[in-house]
Amino acid sequence: MRLLHVLLACALLAAPTSVRAESITEATLYKTPWCGCCSEYGRYLEQHGFKVRVEDREDLAPIKRKAGVPPALEGCHSLEVGGYVVEGHVPVEVLLRLLRERPDIKGVSLPGMPAGSPGMGGEKEAPFTIYEIGEGEPKVYAVE
Repeated sequence: MRLLHVLLACALLAAPTSVRAESITEATLYKTPWCGCCSEYGRYLEQHGFKVRVEDREDLAPIKRKAGVPPALEGCHSLEVGGYVVEGHVPVEVLLRLLRERPDIKGVSLPGMPAGSPGMGGEKEAPFTIYEIGEGEPKVYAVE
């Protein structure tokens, strides 16, 4: 019986932190069929315990408009998770914070396609500034 407890403890410690800390979270990733970095972002989320449904769309503008994403905060893909919209290659730590804190905003965005962000190649050159999607001027939600 003691061996079973040790094995169970080892399995829990080996699991990614986000899986241990959070239950499986379902998300829908809207992307264009030809975007490889968007597919990589979906795989990144799955590696961190998210269950991702991918929907390829030729035109993402209607999804972004419906979610209230201002053009300046649009990313190359849109993610719906926990009642929020997430634009771009937002790190999982920020998603988990968003889902834990549940702020009164529409979502968050990491505009552009910064090198080194989840799903993108290259080296991170500067901290990522993630913005709130809400009413009025965008505010900084996190710097990673």
